[in-house]
Amino acid sequence: MNGQPTVGRAVVSIVEEVRSAPVAAPERSRWLDLPPLIWIIRMGGMLALSARAAIEFVTPGLSWRRELILQAIFIFKVALVPVLLVNFATGITIGVQVSSILSALGAIDRAGGAVPVAFLRELGAFLTAAIIAGSVGATITSELGARKIRDELSALEVLGINPVRAMVVPRIVALVLLMPIMNMIALVAGTAGSVIAATVLYLGTPQAFFDQFLANTNFIDLWASQAKILIFGLLIGVIACYKGLNASGGAEGVGRAVNESVVASLIAVVGVTIVYTQLLLALYPDISALR
Repeated sequence: MNGQPTVGRAVVSIVEEVRSAPVAAPERSRWLDLPPLIWIIRMGGMLALSARAAIEFVTPGLSWRRELILQAIFIFKVALVPVLLVNFATGITIGVQVSSILSALGAIDRAGGAVPVAFLRELGAFLTAAIIAGSVGATITSELGARKIRDELSALEVLGINPVRAMVVPRIVALVLLMPIMNMIALVAGTAGSVIAATVLYLGTPQAFFDQFLANTNFIDLWASQAKILIFGLLIGVIACYKGLNASGGAEGVGRAVNESVVASLIAVVGVTIVYTQLLLALYPDISALR
């Protein structure tokens, strides 16, 4: 009889300990972290973010206008010099390769016809997108990721500010608007490099170069290139913002998110380039004819 109160108190103590013990969250299935399931999950998240950004973009009000202007200025400052230098150097390389072949055939005056084809259809847009992904995209991911791990985005929501509207929309729109401008700058820089290579190294004339400049291209190449670079800007913006908003694990997690953002952006650019070029040549087969 004397042992019953002691046993009762022990049972009550055990029950209280069980009640007060924290409930463990269900473990995330390891299968969800393995390809290709993780790729599907991330693509779904990017599509969801794109839909949210599109809804906020068409919602009345321009509260994000100032941030849009700041982001556009930032993109222009960060990407202008790399785009100029890389495309100028690439233009010299193309000019040397094309001019060396045509000079051996006695047709150095035809060198100008290859430049717009190379830069409008493929190289200009691709190089510009790669530069933007590595500089601007990485910056966007690191900025949003740092704010995420410091709980600044949650604080914005507490204040009634939508992070997608305030931070994601202006960055995506700025990228989409600035990419065509950067594409034209890339064309000018690449053309300048090719002119120097053809005239200085292979003694061609600028007049002959520009007489043949539009021989193998037309407005279809121009508008197709601009449309493609718009798609690149949209993809880079969505991927960079998604990776930043989902960063976790402190500074190491932010660095990992930046790396994943750049890699995913380049993969998306390469994939779109392949599909887009094949569709363009299928719809407009005449543009592949050399004149």
